[in-house]
Amino acid sequence: MKHFSKQNILDLEKVKRLNIMNSITGIKPGNLIGSIDDNNENTNLAIFSSVVHLGSHPALLGFILRPQINVRRDTYNNIMSNGYYTINHLPNDSTLNGHYTSAKFENDESEFKHCNFTEWYHSDFKAPFVKESPLKIGLKFQESIPIKINNTIMIVGSVEHVFVEEQSISAEGYIDLEKLNTTGIGGLNSYYNLQKIDTYPYVRRKDVPNFG
Repeated sequence: MKHFSKQNILDLEKVKRLNIMNSITGIKPGNLIGSIDDNNENTNLAIFSSVVHLGSHPALLGFILRPQINVRRDTYNNIMSNGYYTINHLPNDSTLNGHYTSAKFENDESEFKHCNFTEWYHSDFKAPFVKESPLKIGLKFQESIPIKINNTIMIVGSVEHVFVEEQSISAEGYIDLEKLNTTGIGGLNSYYNLQKIDTYPYVRRKDVPNFG
């Protein structure tokens, strides 16, 4: 088994260090975050693998934005000015198109158009969903939490809308991601199918067998 000490990691060539550190967390969710500027003119779509569940009551999701220093971040700017955004599961048949959204487009170039995704709006909700996504979430910005050690930011939003294919929801409310045919991401640019192994009941101490 290969061992990397903290110093070994620091000494790695930049790209290799970046790839290893982005891969060690395992498979992460593949999501497209949709937003629009406050003038309702320029839409933006960007691939993220850092979306996390923060709570169910109220329903909150968070995601991590890279440092805002010296680089224009349209997702951040749109959320800060507009207050609303969407998180859309990336379909298995659109992984390359989703990956294309990571390119540095100009502010007036919409990734929806250039990466072949369709903007879809619900009622008066102020941000575009991805029509092709089988699970779409509309969020309202709640909090921006700076992570000082590396200048990243956690964006926290409250869940205002969820659109999901009905056949993927069990009677108990579990969502079968395999049925949705959505994507996981390993590292920065490796995409994976999601295959369900099993569903287990809530575990009490008495349920745990003696492995000793």
